[in-house]
Amino acid sequence: MINSRTILSILDKSSLSESILSQSVRDISIVKERGLKPSTSHLNVDLSKRLFAIGVGPGSAKYLTEVAKNAISKSRYIIGYKSTLNIIEDVIDRRIQNVTEITMENQEIVYNEIYNEMTASDYCTVPFTGDVNFSESEVVDRLLEIFGDDNVEIIPGISSIQVAAAKSKVPIDKAHVITFHVSGEIECKKLELLKALTDRKSIILLPRPWPKNPVKNFMHSDIAIFLRKNEVDTSNLKVYVYEFLTHNDRETVFQGKVRELEGKYFDPFSVMVIDQVTRKTYLQFD
Repeated sequence: MINSRTILSILDKSSLSESILSQSVRDISIVKERGLKPSTSHLNVDLSKRLFAIGVGPGSAKYLTEVAKNAISKSRYIIGYKSTLNIIEDVIDRRIQNVTEITMENQEIVYNEIYNEMTASDYCTVPFTGDVNFSESEVVDRLLEIFGDDNVEIIPGISSIQVAAAKSKVPIDKAHVITFHVSGEIECKKLELLKALTDRKSIILLPRPWPKNPVKNFMHSDIAIFLRKNEVDTSNLKVYVYEFLTHNDRETVFQGKVRELEGKYFDPFSVMVIDQVTRKTYLQFD
């Protein structure tokens, strides 16, 4: 069991945790230096410039929806990370579309430059791996600021969370879904994880890779150690770790106990499922 001292300790860490200045905030100063005026409110945007924020699935183009394909085809501008652009490459027509690859370091500059370059009735697509509504809010919120809420259509995609749930046969309605793949503090999310396990819920989660500052990593091994140190019996917790989901030639799965994750390395964008499901059918209910 998890005692009150453990919970208070985690809450204390959360309140004392350093505030993390996001890359986007740092980039805004660069935008200003270049003479661009970053938009911070939907009240001062051009209502004729439209944006599609779309989910493109876990990795295989087979999981790309028709509505997402239509949005891409309709867009004059495409902005995305290299891995995400690779998923939609067969849908893009580089002869007539302006395709820009971004990184965390230049995304703020590119979003503003493309917005200022767009003319009336232009469409732009920003693709996101998986589902745009999960673990992408920091970017989506900024795009809503730049383009304005009324000019942005959000198109959901198939998430790696959904695929992992299906493969592990752990229904999402019986699980607690957590993403540690965020820039801000995660101490409260750690507390969520402990509480959900204590409540006998299954867990589907995205870990946190932080290559530039490994101290901020919260990967599979870190999670296993954290749980053990907080009085969770990890030797009896069933776990799956899925890497490269939907990539038929690369997809792998680890199946074992949470304790076995200690010291193991997995791909940063893998999905972890802790299975505590007790199956019940309709025959068990009146």
